[in-house]
Amino acid sequence: MKLVFIVGSGAVGKMTVGQELMKRTGLRLFHNHMMIEPVIEIFGGWRGDVINRLRSVVLEEFVKSDYEGMIFTYMWAFDMPSDWDYIQKVAGLFEENGAEIYCVELVASQEIRLQRNRTENRLSNKASKRNVEFSEGLIRNEDANYRLVSREGEIPFANYIRIDNSRLSPEAVAQQIQEHFGW
Repeated sequence: MKLVFIVGSGAVGKMTVGQELMKRTGLRLFHNHMMIEPVIEIFGGWRGDVINRLRSVVLEEFVKSDYEGMIFTYMWAFDMPSDWDYIQKVAGLFEENGAEIYCVELVASQEIRLQRNRTENRLSNKASKRNVEFSEGLIRNEDANYRLVSREGEIPFANYIRIDNSRLSPEAVAQQIQEHFGW
């Protein structure tokens, strides 16, 4: 089994690249908003505790499955110890079940990410982003308050690649990931 983390700042293209990688590999995609959107819809707002509990159930059940692996998207704030703990917890769960861990970090400028924030694919899959002014404010706020790009050598996984996907299609990024890891 494989676990492929796709990490990066808001609107960098984690879900879209994950969708393309899923098409090419057969790995299952579990993007962050698959839990966020239903919780917001049901509770009328953000409930991190509920999102985390639901996400845990999905991950725990997935490692028991016969699937080849999972692509898991996450906005990792490298200056937040709780995010480091969470990534290690998820990686540990999969490693305990014999999985190989991979990490893909996507990077792009804020200007490009603000443009991507308005794409049809993003808005159709993430209802909470449809208030574009609000979601653009979140991107600017996250960029101002968190370190969302790793430092050289900081990622703890041997199977790691950083890709500046500013000028690359999701298909090209998925191909680059496959070629890099030899799948």
